[in-house]
Order: sequence, then C-alpha cells, then structure tokens
Amino acid sequence: MATQADFDRIGNYARMYNNDQNIDRRKSQRTVPLEVLALGYSRTGTLSMRETFKILGYPNPYHFSSFYDNVKDCDIWAELIGKKFEGRGTVTKKDFDGLLGHCGAVTDMPCHLFAAELIEFYPDAKVVLVERDIDSWYKSWSDFLDNAFNPTLPLLGRFDPYFLGRIVKVGVLGVDKQVGGAHSLKAAKARSKEEYRKHYALVRSLVSKERILEYRLGDGWEPLCKFLGKPIPAKAFPHVNDSASNGQSFKELAEKALKRIATSAALGLTPVAVLAATWYYRKKRA
Repeated sequence: MATQADFDRIGNYARMYNNDQNIDRRKSQRTVPLEVLALGYSRTGTLSMRETFKILGYPNPYHFSSFYDNVKDCDIWAELIGKKFEGRGTVTKKDFDGLLGHCGAVTDMPCHLFAAELIEFYPDAKVVLVERDIDSWYKSWSDFLDNAFNPTLPLLGRFDPYFLGRIVKVGVLGVDKQVGGAHSLKAAKARSKEEYRKHYALVRSLVSKERILEYRLGDGWEPLCKFLGKPIPAKAFPHVNDSASNGQSFKELAEKALKRIATSAALGLTPVAVLAATWYYRKKRA
C-alpha cells in the first residue's frame, strides 16, 4: 500500500502502490453531487487543485492519477474519447454518472477534454478555470511532453496490459487530443500554445460569468472559497506535482511495470521479452 512518504514524494500518483480496487464503474451510479468542474489544462496546477478540493471537503476529487488504483476506469475513458473524437457513439450523462458518480469535483485530463459535456450535464456545478502565464505553462508542459512521448512506457505497457497498458492508452489518447492530433514530439510542442488558447476560449464561451471563477494558483484561498461558499481552511494552500515530482512519477510508474513484468507468470512472457523491455527502459533512463 502507498505510504505517506510516497504521497509526499509524488502526490496522488502514489496510488499506483495501492491494491487495485477492481471496480467496474459502468455498473455505478451517482452517489454525491458533482459540484465543481476545474477545467484548466494539464500542468496548470491540476494536482494542487485536486488537493485543494479534498481539503475543502469535496469527496474523491478526480484527476488523471485517480485511476492508478482502479485501472478499469481507463477502459471507460478510452471508450468516451473514442465516442467524442472518433465518432464511435454518443457521450451521455449516464456515462459520467457512473464513472464520476463518487466525485464532488474534477480536474485535469481526461476530464477537461469533456468540458462542453460536463458543463451541459451538470448545470449546477461551478466552473473554476485555472490559468498560468502561457510561457510558464509551456515550459512545464514541454517537460511533461518529453516524458509523455518517451517510447519506453508504451513498450512496457505491451508487456503489462492490465495495469500500465491501460494507463498508457488513456495517456496517449489524452495527450493526442490536447495537442491537436500531433503525432510527434516536435509537432506537439509546436501546436501546444494554440490548443491551449483554444481550450480556454471554448470554456469561457460556454459558461456565464456568474458560474465561472478565473483563478491563478497564487491567488490563494480567499477568492476560491468565496466563489465556492466555503470557509477558509487553516491549512496552507497546497502546492504539489512540480516538474521534478511529475518526472519522478513517470519513473516510478515504469519501475512498477518492470516489477510486474518480471514477476507475473500470468502474462506468459518469455525471459527474452522481459530482459529486452528492462534493457530498453534502463537505456532510455541512462
């Protein structure tokens, strides 16, 4: 199980060390109201906002890291991305009432890919739009893309389809949509600022001024709590998942996959395949 030291080191990504919950949320229903939609882009403090909503008492704030101990969620997210972006069906409120029915707030990818749908399906939910200076954001985002486009994780995911393979699939699909369908690191970086601006313009066009808070992380508790009608907590405003800890989470995810590959006889891998995957990962890290 994940320890406090794990959470201190890599934030909510430490859930990768928990036992898998094995919940099929297709069979779930909404149990709590979805009250807050934080629809800012990845690398705009989304994990800090997750911690913020947790402190404010919203149950199970959802973030990309939320499915690290319930990887069946990834199957549903992949289906939803296929429905919206590839014409494979219709996204419905029922989809989200199952997948996010236990959550009082959402943030990060893949939730923000469905900004229009979430805004429509949950008209009583307030929208928090966290934005960074675009150049500051781009530097952090570029570091993230360097990790996201590294071929190591997709390779390891082929040998660990139950856990890493599912996470990688959603990660690849989500990043692809965030960068406008770019299929190379160079193209992704070239398109990122344009896609960032388009996303923020879209969210603003869909929400009335009374329903949205334009927020920057440096603003602290006061404007956020006033907007949400919450008392200001005694705790300091959280700041987690900087570029260094985010890079560390990628490394630990790969390490966990290597251990699963090496020890899981159920995968039926040959020793050669295990050795090849391990060698390739170590080489990329060197």
